[in-house]
Amino acid sequence: MAALADPVRRELYRLAADHAIGRDEAAEALGIPRTTAAFHLDRLADAGLLAVSYERRSGRTGPGAGRPAKLYLATQTELALTVPERHYELVGDVLAAAADRADAHGVPIRDALAAEAFAAGSAIGATRPDLESALTACGYEPRDVGTGDLVLENCPFHALASRHTSLICGANVELVGGLAAATGDERTAVLAPAAGRCCVEVRSASS
Repeated sequence: MAALADPVRRELYRLAADHAIGRDEAAEALGIPRTTAAFHLDRLADAGLLAVSYERRSGRTGPGAGRPAKLYLATQTELALTVPERHYELVGDVLAAAADRADAHGVPIRDALAAEAFAAGSAIGATRPDLESALTACGYEPRDVGTGDLVLENCPFHALASRHTSLICGANVELVGGLAAATGDERTAVLAPAAGRCCVEVRSASS
């Protein structure tokens, strides 16, 4: 997103979203030096916004045909930026998987949702070294309150949790429980609703 803050790069990205462009074409379209176009195109490519390929556009082949032109085309990767951090794609996947499970096994949707949320948390937690980093990866913003307990300062599913509190908060606690289980953390995820933060807290056995 920072790469697109520059207005020249935004225009180059728009050009490359339509078709593959070379440095000469980009420079001519924007009325800027070729070296400037090359610099900004490469920055967009480094950020993963443009894919790079090489092609001879002269129609000639073999010795003397010259070097292939470096071309840039916008990638199909979806990018999203939310502040505070939200992960609606994650909860969407969990809800869809829960609907499939409920249909396939004839179980209540809330039971299916609990199972799928825990499984999703376990899958994410398995890729992280500890619970805190797993929570951070999911956007929870964990804060140690000094006793080993964690308060989660952010709800990554805030809009849905506001409208469907019981359903989404129930999924939240199962997802965090899955994170804890997969990272080998013995603390427990519990519902502890409070204004301005996630409805889940992580508590030690002594709490």
